[in-house]
Amino acid sequence: MALEYTDEQQMLTDLTKPRILLMGPRRSGKTSILRVVFQKMPPHETLFLESTHAVDIRLANNNPFLQFQIWDFPGDFFFYRVSRNGGEGGGGGRELGGSMTQEGEGEGPKEGELLDEVGVFGVPAALVFVLDAQDEPYHEALTRLVDLVARGQSVNPSLHVVVFIHKVDGDLFLSDEHKVDCQRDVQHRIAQELRDASLEHVEVSCFLTSIYDHSIFEAFSKIVQRLTHQLPVMENLLNYLISACKMEKSFLFDVVSRLYLATDSNPVDMQTYEMCVDMIDVVVDVSCIYGVKYDAEGEAQGPVYDSDSSSTIHLSNGMVLYLREVDDYLAFVGLMRAENFQKKGLIDFNIDCLKRSLGRLSSEGGSGGGGKGHVHEEKRNIMSGASRKGTPDPYQRIRNGPASMSDLLEIK
Repeated sequence: MALEYTDEQQMLTDLTKPRILLMGPRRSGKTSILRVVFQKMPPHETLFLESTHAVDIRLANNNPFLQFQIWDFPGDFFFYRVSRNGGEGGGGGRELGGSMTQEGEGEGPKEGELLDEVGVFGVPAALVFVLDAQDEPYHEALTRLVDLVARGQSVNPSLHVVVFIHKVDGDLFLSDEHKVDCQRDVQHRIAQELRDASLEHVEVSCFLTSIYDHSIFEAFSKIVQRLTHQLPVMENLLNYLISACKMEKSFLFDVVSRLYLATDSNPVDMQTYEMCVDMIDVVVDVSCIYGVKYDAEGEAQGPVYDSDSSSTIHLSNGMVLYLREVDDYLAFVGLMRAENFQKKGLIDFNIDCLKRSLGRLSSEGGSGGGGKGHVHEEKRNIMSGASRKGTPDPYQRIRNGPASMSDLLEIK
């Protein structure tokens, strides 16, 4: 008998939304990462979290470009093979029981529902394996990682595989040298394990992370970007913007999670990223105090972060940080020299062009727009008005509409 879902549960089980699959040993920090990044839990409060005993599925849909599911798996989760006609297949395992929630609300799969590899990896997804850097030796954990990679590759060859070398904030990692040595050692062991399993073709990215600094947000930003099919076009829009406005660096941030969904082609400096995150925190905190709008009865109306939200911070080194709202809970943050910020009107006009182009991209790009090569071709053509002969162009109206990126005014 088929399960019946409410609208909210159906949204959570939507097969068109990419998935981030948090897996790893027990007590490695998977749920703590989820709570800190997406629910703004203070890191020190995660010490009191209980172990996860069932698969927990949450939906991240803060803005048009942040649309994916997050699956938090128990450390002792095992797949139960199920034949495609609904009968039980070979192999043992554990049954799935638990909650399918959106911000902790709603009921989930009934006790006894089963998950197999197709049910987990059968859509665009990123496997995020959380490895406790303080829990040596890593042999058992890495054996589990290779098993998950093999299962995922058999169902989804395009599966993204990422390893968080987590908890690099203890006494064993007081210096950056120790952290780098740990990362190099783990990467070497993973490569060796994959070779032994004939999976050397699988690309695995490793990040050093901790919930007590911005490293976990930086790493999660990279994962979200891999699952965003509009990313090449978004990067190209930012490249044209910083060229016209003479900016040093630019980001598109999700205001709720503080993840950056896109940036220009210039290298990302961790200190710049941290300043941008701190700026967003200041804007949100001040808006919660002074930006609340009330009706005649004294009731708060609308969100505190809206189309009027903006902020300017002049740094002591002669640089300026400038924040503007460009979509629902989506913020543009640019870093530029103070002398280039004098023509603020032109900068605002150009950001408005970006805002309109992003609005069109979110509506035009929902169908995917073809393969990777096609997207890169449209990325090159987006400003020139040229399109490959005989090939549908999903971004044509971005270029042709009024106040698109082709209308940018260059600062002299």
